[in-house]
Amino acid sequence: MVKQFNVLGMTCASCAVSLETYLKGMDGLNSVQVNYPNQSIFVDYDEEVANIEELSNKAKEIGYEIVVGQNKEGESLVSTVKASRESLLKRRLIVAAVFTLPVFVISMFVMDRSNSLNQLLFWLSIPVVFYSGSEFFVNAWKRLRHGMTNMDTLVALSTGVAFFFSSINTFTDFFSNTITQHGGIYFESAVVIITFILLGRFLEEKAKKKTTDAINSLLNLAPKTASVVINGEIVDSPVESLLKGDLVIVKPGEKIPADGRIKKGETYIDESMITGEPVPVHKSKGDTVLAGTVNQNGVFRFLVESAGKETFIADIVRQVEAAQNSKPKIQLLVDKIASIFVPIIIVLSLVTAVMWLWLGPDPVFYYALINAISVLIIACPCALGLATPTALMVGIGKATKLGILVKDANALEALRTVDTIIMDKTGTITVGAPEVVEEFWSSSFDILEIKNALVSAERLSEHPLSKAVVSYYNESLNGTCKITGFKNLLGLGIECYANDELFHVGNHKLMTKHNCTIPDEIESVYANWVKEPRTVILIAKNRTVAGLLAIEDQIKEDAHNVIDNLKSKGINVIMLSGDAESTVSHVSLKVGISNYHAALSPTDKYNFVKQLQHEGKNIAMVGDGINDSVALTQANVGIAMGSGTDIAMSSSGITIMNSRLVNVSNAIHISKLTSRTIKQNLFWAFFYNVAAIPIAAGVLYPINGFMLSPMIAGAAMSLSSLSVLLNSLRLKVKK
Repeated sequence: MVKQFNVLGMTCASCAVSLETYLKGMDGLNSVQVNYPNQSIFVDYDEEVANIEELSNKAKEIGYEIVVGQNKEGESLVSTVKASRESLLKRRLIVAAVFTLPVFVISMFVMDRSNSLNQLLFWLSIPVVFYSGSEFFVNAWKRLRHGMTNMDTLVALSTGVAFFFSSINTFTDFFSNTITQHGGIYFESAVVIITFILLGRFLEEKAKKKTTDAINSLLNLAPKTASVVINGEIVDSPVESLLKGDLVIVKPGEKIPADGRIKKGETYIDESMITGEPVPVHKSKGDTVLAGTVNQNGVFRFLVESAGKETFIADIVRQVEAAQNSKPKIQLLVDKIASIFVPIIIVLSLVTAVMWLWLGPDPVFYYALINAISVLIIACPCALGLATPTALMVGIGKATKLGILVKDANALEALRTVDTIIMDKTGTITVGAPEVVEEFWSSSFDILEIKNALVSAERLSEHPLSKAVVSYYNESLNGTCKITGFKNLLGLGIECYANDELFHVGNHKLMTKHNCTIPDEIESVYANWVKEPRTVILIAKNRTVAGLLAIEDQIKEDAHNVIDNLKSKGINVIMLSGDAESTVSHVSLKVGISNYHAALSPTDKYNFVKQLQHEGKNIAMVGDGINDSVALTQANVGIAMGSGTDIAMSSSGITIMNSRLVNVSNAIHISKLTSRTIKQNLFWAFFYNVAAIPIAAGVLYPINGFMLSPMIAGAAMSLSSLSVLLNSLRLKVKK
């Protein structure tokens, strides 16, 4: 049996791997996958051998809690616990910030401190270490009992050594023979590390909450109630109670409550939240309607085919979650290093103590303790903890100034290896909104009069293209003609009288049906325009066509240059779209994309990405609609346009807030610069520490009597942190 549950207590990417590793040995457990971004666990287990209570108890042994609950009760419990977690982090962060500030200022700017001032630093550090930083020590201990280490182990080790060593130097003269009165005081190191890591975790909790809310909001697209026809009467019924075969009536402006097929009536339906296409679709008897889409104008009745968790939109949510869970587990580089680094340093420190106890001069215990502590302090992972976040902070800040919102640091790092970029058409390569791009008028008419009549009529129309017409003439015409006898002809256009003159505005079918004469010159222009992916509107006065308007979704100005730039870097660019073949081929030709695919469903896009990944490609998917969300999640890197839907942005690690396509190229460049800086930082983080560890252990003492004091060890540690920080700041000034 396969089930999904929420997990509480995961604080870093390595937690997912730790929990998976620890649970895999359970009897009756066939497979287990832990999803850190979703804070969830998928388990496949034999009910006759194992049960969820045993699984939950085993997780608690190493500090995690699996929420065992059903549906709304379980979800409510998870929400409550997550809200409590966020509130606790906020309180701890505030306390840490308040007490860290004076400790940092005194330590940095008061060089010749009295012992009473050092004691003040001790008391100011206690709330930070024992309240704000308590979870680091508790979690490190729980994992240590089972032979595991993670970032909490690093934090607990570094801050614990710094605090307790400083405390001994403050209240005793145990080390007074080798260090100055304040030379062995490192309270600021302990409190600053705790404060910055708490800040990062608090911001991460906020980001994860927004992502979860955006995904769950998809299920809330459908209305809470539906107007069901029962024995000829209309009854308001909860959506949850809808069954296959129910007859539902939908009025203008209402959201459709379930998936089904129209039985009676016709209308225009805004399906942009599903398809990403900007123009609402005409629907009539026999056509499919989807839950969550919006009825524009007509009244219709439809038979329910799928409701609740069986709808198309619910399936999209499941695919997003499945795509997230199917990704290979990505441990942060720091966590990988820490799993090896921390145990090695502890062992080296113990070996140092043993060697001095065995071979050292009197007092052997004193020398053993000093050198063992020096090894721990010089290897204290302050720079290691700063290496990645400082580079990311500067790189992400640089991206933000360009309008590139990086929500997932892993996405920014992975972007540098992308060799294939897949782009959606509407809203990504094109603007995503219909516009009037061309007009043609017969010289036989008073054009100004007809245009004013057109604008006056379109202002009364509910047709989705009316806004494009009104917007096009908005600044040049007032459109104040007297309109009477207005009729909205679904699927055709409009009919009305403007200043007592008969007007028809709509498609070619409307003109034919109402016996409107089309002059040869206009018929010729029409024949040329319809060869392109345009919507052509004809305007007739007194049953003679006077002019034409061409409406289409414009290609973004920078699209062709950006695509040429990406191809020049060796990146393969592919366009996927749910739109018709003729439209997609037209756009691909204009922007220079030879590889394109049209009329694709969200699942088709998802499968296309998976197939390329199976072939060994590293994929970045760029999109803006719900129809792109599954592919965005499956891709190695998801890039969403800021003008798109919430689910598209939540399914991606990077959002282009200003929707400028050039920022896709900029994001790749920033990714490469940031990744290079991180690697340089990690080198400097280890260079001073690793090079000085043998000296800290006392290898030079037999040669020249030199022994590295904890104070010098602390200076080396600070120097490595400083080099990392300065190297990260270099990224800020790079073009």
